[in-house]
Amino acid sequence: MGDRSCRPAQIAAEWTGGGQPVVFLHAAVADRRMWHHQLAALASGYHVIAFDRRGFGEAPAVDEAYSQTADSFAVLDHLVEGGRPVVLVGRSQGGHIAIDAALASPDRVAGLVLIAPSVSGAPSATPHEAVRRLLDAIDRAEKSGDLDQVNRLEAALWLDGPLADQGRVKEPARELFLAMNGIALAAPVIGRVQQPALAWDQLDQIAGPVRVLCGDLDVPHIRKRCRQLAVALPDARLEILPGVAHLPSLENPDLLTAHLLDLLADCLRA
Repeated sequence: MGDRSCRPAQIAAEWTGGGQPVVFLHAAVADRRMWHHQLAALASGYHVIAFDRRGFGEAPAVDEAYSQTADSFAVLDHLVEGGRPVVLVGRSQGGHIAIDAALASPDRVAGLVLIAPSVSGAPSATPHEAVRRLLDAIDRAEKSGDLDQVNRLEAALWLDGPLADQGRVKEPARELFLAMNGIALAAPVIGRVQQPALAWDQLDQIAGPVRVLCGDLDVPHIRKRCRQLAVALPDARLEILPGVAHLPSLENPDLLTAHLLDLLADCLRA
């Protein structure tokens, strides 16, 4: 497996395997380690790539204006020969970036697998009361400067799921979540992300195959958004993952990998 820091932003990346390139984009509470099981499992049939965005994992934050889409394509320029189109697999904020990338350069994107993605310009939603309670508690912990408590509460929200028992997901998944999110929480809030045009009203321009996944224990309004997204995209299909919340690659990696193998083959046939 390769490992490289792509300068000048020092975006830490790893890659392995050969064949069709598949690029994994991590969530805002994680880093590229959330995909380690999938990288190992898919390397026999695909050229798999994962990287840390600025301020996550091993990639330091930089005090400058930047584009997450441009950063992603910079990684591809380093690691994908000949500009070959890639399949982007994005979780949450990583899904947001995958959608923006497909809109910015459709010729470089062969397909999308979106796992409970955020989408700029999506219809507003009223959070479930359980979600609101957790968000309020996170806000109080942030204001008091208790990042360890913020981390624990965000584990309850994103790893366990807001309607499930707190602590439902055990080690080693919980330990890895807390380690990854701890780095993100402690990173300096510097740099200015350049936001592209809102994506929701442009979804009909994504002509390639899109597969949308969502856990049945995920945040209720995110599950609703996934259903709306699957309807709004021209060539999309929605699958619900049983017994998992927002981070299936951590809590049930075998389940997610099995779905990914089917969905990647499906995307590339489309």
